[in-house]
Amino acid sequence: MSRRPRSRSSKSRGGLSPARRLAIIVSSAAATLAGVVLLFGVWAVWTYQGPGPAARSGEATTVVLRHGASLPEIAATLEREGVVGSSSVFIAAAQLTGGARNLKAGEYEFPSRASVARVLTAIRGGKVVRHVITIPEGMTSQAVADLLARSDILTGVAPAPPEGAVLPETYQVERGEDRAAVLKRMMDGRDQLLAQLWAQRQPGLPFATPDEAVILASVVEKETGVASERPRVAAVFINRLRQGMRLESDPTIIYGLTGGKPLGRGIKQSELTSSSPYNTYAIDGLPPTPIANPGREALAAVLDPPKTTELFFVADGSGGHAFASTYEDHRKNVERWRALERSKASGAGP
Repeated sequence: MSRRPRSRSSKSRGGLSPARRLAIIVSSAAATLAGVVLLFGVWAVWTYQGPGPAARSGEATTVVLRHGASLPEIAATLEREGVVGSSSVFIAAAQLTGGARNLKAGEYEFPSRASVARVLTAIRGGKVVRHVITIPEGMTSQAVADLLARSDILTGVAPAPPEGAVLPETYQVERGEDRAAVLKRMMDGRDQLLAQLWAQRQPGLPFATPDEAVILASVVEKETGVASERPRVAAVFINRLRQGMRLESDPTIIYGLTGGKPLGRGIKQSELTSSSPYNTYAIDGLPPTPIANPGREALAAVLDPPKTTELFFVADGSGGHAFASTYEDHRKNVERWRALERSKASGAGP
C-alpha cells in the first residue's frame, strides 16, 4: 500500500518562520539601540546642564583666557583650573552648539559646580570680570598716571595727560586692558561732558573758552571739600573776575610750589608775594593751566553759577566756609576764624 508524501510547510510545526525570526531580531536590536541612544542622550544632557566640579577653594574659580587662545587651549585651561571635568566634553559642547568660534578672551569667575552650559554661555557672551578704578575729584593728572601705573590688572604705559584733561569718575576696566586705552576713555569722557556743558553755558561769563572754564573749575574743586558749596564758590570767583578782582586762591599757590601735592605747612608771606604765574594773589585773572582735574559738579558750577553778590569766603571751622558780599563782613568772618584757631591752639576748643 502506497503512502502519500507529506507536503513541506514554510512554517515548522510549533516554530517560527525565518522571516518572523528576522523581524524579532531586528525589533530587539532596534529596541536595544533606542535604549542606548536614550541613555546616551540622558548622559549628554546631564553632562552639559548638570553640576560641574566643585571649586577647589572658596565659592568660585577665577580663570584668565588669553587673547588668541584656541578652543583646545581654552578647554585645557578650564579643565586644569577645575572649572570643567573634561576638556573633550567642553570641546564637543562648543562645537555642537555652534559656540566654538565665538569664545571671548578675558578674566572670568565661575561659581562652584557651574555646568558646562553655564561656562560656555559666559565665555560666548564675554561676561568677564569687571574691575573699577576711581579717580577722585581734584586729583592731579600726574596722580592719575601714577594710579594707573600701580594697577596690577592693566598693561602698557600711559604718560601723564595735560592737567585738567581727565574726568574724575569710577571706570570699569578689564584685566589686561591697556593703560593708554583706559586713560583715553577718561579724557574722552571729559571732552564730551565739557562740550555739553559749554553748549548750555550761562551767557556773559568772564572767560572765553572751554579751557578757561576748566581752569576755573579746577580752582573751585580745590577750594572746597563740601560738594554743596561748589556753586557758591564758583559764583564768588566769577563775581571777582567780573569786577577785575584777583582770585586770591591758596590752592593755586600750592600748585605752583608742589605741582598739586600737599604743602605740609602754611603758605609763607614770601610765597604770597612771589612772581609765580600760579600766584593768584599777584596775577590778574586765571592761572595759566588747571591745577587739578575738576569733577562734573565743579564744571557745571562755573558754567552755570548762581546769581549772588558774594565776593569773599573764609573757612568757618566746620569744614565749610563763611561767605560775604562786603569786605567788612568778610573781615568779621576772618576774625571769627582766627579766634577759633587761637582757641584750638590753646587747647580750649569750642
